[in-house]
Amino acid sequence: MHDDVKEYKFRVTEVEKTTAPDGMQGDNWYRYVITKGKQVIDCKKTGSLKVVTEHAESVADLINSRHLRGGRK
Repeated sequence: MHDDVKEYKFRVTEVEKTTAPDGMQGDNWYRYVITKGKQVIDCKKTGSLKVVTEHAESVADLINSRHLRGGRK
C-alpha cells in the first residue's frame, strides 16, 4: 500500500533470519531493514522473529516521532 503518509515515514520493510555479525555468537539472529524513500537503516538483532519485528517497529516509530517533533531535544 503506497499512500502519501507512507512516503514520508520510516517503516519496517524486511525482517529475515541471518547469520551472527563478525565476532558474535548464536544462531538466533535476524536482520531488519527500515526505509523511508531511498534512506535505509539495516540492522541485526538476536531474538525470535516476533521480538525482533516488534523491536524494529518500535525503532521506526521512535524515529518518526522524533521527526514530527523536530529532532532530538
